[in-house]
Amino acid sequence: MRFLLEPLVRAALREDLGRAGDITSAAVVPAEARVEAAIVARGEGVIAGLDAALLAFELLDPAIAIERLCADGAAVGRGAVVARLRGQARAVLAAERTALNLLCHLCGVATATRALVEAVSGYKAKIVCTRKTTPGLRALEKAAVRAGGGANHRFGLDDAMLIKDNHIALAGGVRPALERARRQAGHLVKIEIEVDTLDQLAEALAVGVDAVLLDNMNPQTLARAVAMVAGRAVTEASGRITRESAPAVAASGVDLISSGWITHSAPILDLGLDIAG
Repeated sequence: MRFLLEPLVRAALREDLGRAGDITSAAVVPAEARVEAAIVARGEGVIAGLDAALLAFELLDPAIAIERLCADGAAVGRGAVVARLRGQARAVLAAERTALNLLCHLCGVATATRALVEAVSGYKAKIVCTRKTTPGLRALEKAAVRAGGGANHRFGLDDAMLIKDNHIALAGGVRPALERARRQAGHLVKIEIEVDTLDQLAEALAVGVDAVLLDNMNPQTLARAVAMVAGRAVTEASGRITRESAPAVAASGVDLISSGWITHSAPILDLGLDIAG
């Protein structure tokens, strides 16, 4: 995992350190100073992204001693210590904001995901993310979704076919879009199509499809759609689904509920770096 994380964390550090590094710490903090510090949760939430956050400190001080006290997916309360650090003071201060920016955001994603997962507890529906992610951080945000108890949709445009409304319009309809996709798809490539109406769903089922994305349907229409599918395809509900509306959506019997806001709009979980003494 470090192999994947390191380019992302290096880029974030490079953005913050700029051309001259942390000129404040270099001016104020003695070069030989060492520090003990703790990363502390300021509120309740779910931990995710700790590997990336701690790597920021390691890249600036390879000899730093780190005690990791939480695993990704752990629920923490206000005041919980998630990690302790002992190392070069200048390095810790220089890495602090990059580490916390990553950690607070990813914990926020995991916390938002956990809220949706708990909202549909008791139903079979799984909460899944989308491609509505921060450019460059998709792998980290999708890992945070998993830490929150959710599952991942496709990672990019190349690992599954998802025929959306614009594809249907340009192809001339549901049937021609699906027929063209089936001619091109390899034997391991799944095909999903987005439908807005039950008539579109019936057309898709007549051609054959692996999954159907039931977009912006109310719970009653979703239930009718699930009954029409009758197990012939995976059913996915999508469209501005919130913690409040998710239980009714799940009660329709859909297999998946996809959410973009858990990655693109989740509020951060506030964490801070407290220096001993």
